[in-house]
Amino acid sequence: MQQIDLLKRNMVEVVTEQELSSMKLSSSRGYIGFEPSGIPHLGTGVLWPKKINELVSLGVEFQVLLADWHAFVNNKLAGNIDSIRESGKIFKEGMRAMGLSDKVKFIWASDLIDSGEYFTTLIKLAKHTSLPRLKRALPIMGRVEGDAEKDFSMFIYPIMQVTDISVMNVDIALGGMDQRHAHMLQRDIADKSGIKKVSAIHGPLLGSLKGPGRMDSVPEGEVVKMSKSDPDSAIFLFDSETAIKRKISSAFCPMGEVKGNPIMDITRHIIYPYFGKQFMISRPVSKGGDIVYPDYDELEAEYVAKRIHPIDLKAAVSSVLIEMLKPARAIYGKFEETMKDLGYSSP
Repeated sequence: MQQIDLLKRNMVEVVTEQELSSMKLSSSRGYIGFEPSGIPHLGTGVLWPKKINELVSLGVEFQVLLADWHAFVNNKLAGNIDSIRESGKIFKEGMRAMGLSDKVKFIWASDLIDSGEYFTTLIKLAKHTSLPRLKRALPIMGRVEGDAEKDFSMFIYPIMQVTDISVMNVDIALGGMDQRHAHMLQRDIADKSGIKKVSAIHGPLLGSLKGPGRMDSVPEGEVVKMSKSDPDSAIFLFDSETAIKRKISSAFCPMGEVKGNPIMDITRHIIYPYFGKQFMISRPVSKGGDIVYPDYDELEAEYVAKRIHPIDLKAAVSSVLIEMLKPARAIYGKFEETMKDLGYSSP
């Protein structure tokens, strides 16, 4: 597999393909940032560690930014910085348990900010953008303009992400499609200020298990995603077998429909790329018997043709997720009390 093909694998877009194709990855630096604001779910705890490992395998020096101050600005965990940092420890251990390479370094945003050059860099970069441009980037924090009008600190958030990239001196920024605004803001400021322009790799956003909701309430092209703040919208790393079965069983999964179907999202972006085994749907002989689908495209075609029932699909997905998340559940006891303090308990 060529370098660019591996970078693009299971992602939505790269910016730009020409830049990444010509980049010497063995001497490049990459990063991804997470607000530690709860318990990691399938996206943060499975998809991204696996993707990071792929970049590491190509020689990229990679760092995960535990964005404690960003979570504070965003009022996560009631703005309690101690709770935010406890959540960050859980993120780190959860990602390690799910196989994140030991070569990957973790860094706290608070340490980055205390480095001495952060504030100076932030001011210099801020001089090359405008308030309307920052407003357009607010979706990176799950906010809209009205939220920031009540709390000015939120306007600082987008320029903080640009500053992170500059101070960490990274060549590649990894993130979900919701982070595209921040990466494009950095590239825009880079053009105006003469700093190094970051290349970006944007991945999918896993849909909420509750489904898309009222479609007219969701902007076109956006996804109602799994949320750390809504337990029934996501599968968390430390969910018990009972919780996984319950959540998947009650998840939105319309017969024959793929768009907006979170169960199909999971098969496409979690199971097929990273399970490492055959995906089998078990059925009674009277219903056709067990069947293995070697690739996602075949599964999707069969589901669209309504030859796979949602009940059978859900049962197969539950079984796979229970197996995949065993390493995380094995360390649940280490953080059980802390997670309860953060409002999480696995039934």
